[in-house]
Amino acid sequence: MKTLLIALNLVALLVAPVAAHAQQSLISDPEIYEKTHFQKQCTKAEFSDDFVIRKDINNDGLVDAVVNEGGLTCDGVKGPQCDEDGCIYNFYLQVAEGGYFMIATAKIYGFDFVQRFGNQVLAMKMHPRFCERPAGDENKEPCIVTTRVRGTKFVTISKK
Repeated sequence: MKTLLIALNLVALLVAPVAAHAQQSLISDPEIYEKTHFQKQCTKAEFSDDFVIRKDINNDGLVDAVVNEGGLTCDGVKGPQCDEDGCIYNFYLQVAEGGYFMIATAKIYGFDFVQRFGNQVLAMKMHPRFCERPAGDENKEPCIVTTRVRGTKFVTISKK
């Protein structure tokens, strides 16, 4: 009996993260959600064409969304949270049942979609220190972190 209880507790611990993820509330559209947020934060919020990028980022056939906060001008300040590390990008996945949920937030300079081994991957341009370059390399080329979205997680493929 005690062994059965231990086994059930172990199963509960393994399933708990999945259940917590499943309970995340879906939003109908990340663009509306994010714009509404910033319209409440700013007296005047303006959004450039690159504020939202719609593309399938996890290779499931559904169009996902990436929000680039650098495409926001808040009270006359473009990209108010952007700094030497870049701007905040929020990555949203669309689900077949309808709606989106956020899977990641990254502070990056930008990214490109690249085809690798038949899958779309993200080549994110980041501050050189994210590739563990020595001090003094800050003025050199950005670090390129290539990631693939597997399920609901970013998996790093390479850093250079």
